[in-house]
Amino acid sequence: MNGLRSIAMAFLMFSCIPMPMIEWKQENMRWMLSAFPLVGAAVGLSLWLWQLLGAALGFGPVLWAAGLTLLPVLVTGGIHMDGYCDVSDALASHAPMEKKRAILKDSHTGAFAIIQLGCWLLMYFALATELPVTGHTALLLALMHILSRVLSGTIALIYPKNDAEGLLRTFTLSAEGKGPLALLLVLLALCAGALVFAGGFVGAGMVLGGVLTALWMKRLSARQFGGMSGDLSGYFLQMAELIMLLCCVIISKVVLL
Repeated sequence: MNGLRSIAMAFLMFSCIPMPMIEWKQENMRWMLSAFPLVGAAVGLSLWLWQLLGAALGFGPVLWAAGLTLLPVLVTGGIHMDGYCDVSDALASHAPMEKKRAILKDSHTGAFAIIQLGCWLLMYFALATELPVTGHTALLLALMHILSRVLSGTIALIYPKNDAEGLLRTFTLSAEGKGPLALLLVLLALCAGALVFAGGFVGAGMVLGGVLTALWMKRLSARQFGGMSGDLSGYFLQMAELIMLLCCVIISKVVLL
């Protein structure tokens, strides 16, 4: 039963999908990070439905790419994009570490966050216009959104944290024992294997891009912020998906040469 509560809490926290209200107790949150990839599966389902509609109505590349860009934001409510903006502001400040951490907690949105958000959306949209309107594309993107959340949950548990009282610290402390991390590692192997099986060289490149982004995130979080936080987890997820999409497009074109 606690597993079902953890799934509901993962959707309550990381998506806009209606769920029954669950009491925020430690035992209810134990498997929450392990259930986080299910939100990615929900994003993938929305993209698959968009692909079916696009194939039936003959969507052009612009409308198709707009859906691929906006649907993940709509399903998640932009919660990870919020972290991306906060971290972008902090990094652009070139301030000492403590000042950067204070910027993460500031509810105001700075100019650099808006600039970086615009750049991210433009790049993601441009890459998405290069993808064909096929079920295979929808499958690769669905696995990408699942993998990014598997990686996000994994590094949240194993990387040092910079905040003793933040939400990320609360979630990771609730994931007591080896079970939640072990489950995430199994999901990581399964999702990576599925991407390679479904996408060949393209899928392997996407997996490599996500893993390298996770390794880079350890260095960035430690040097710039003294460890991970909820905002940095959101920043990682958005960067990982952008890098994986870039790998998908570039390697697809190289394979076709």
